[in-house]
Amino acid sequence: MSTLELSDEQVISLVRGLPAERKRAALLALAQDAQVSRDDRLHFGEAQLRRASVERGLDWDRLSEDERESFVDALLHEK
Repeated sequence: MSTLELSDEQVISLVRGLPAERKRAALLALAQDAQVSRDDRLHFGEAQLRRASVERGLDWDRLSEDERESFVDALLHEK
């Protein structure tokens, strides 16, 4: 099976040439993929924050929203 390689501009041009309903379906499929990727990144980030809090003797679930923000701020400014 061969693979067709298209430039970004070619893909955009092809999508623009679709009938309105098929264009909408393509855009919805892309948006759904983006949402799945976003959800995966959020879950990964939360797992990393939980791990980092345990390493520092903290319980992520018991931290208030302000404590979580302070914790993340401290992580971001660590050297």
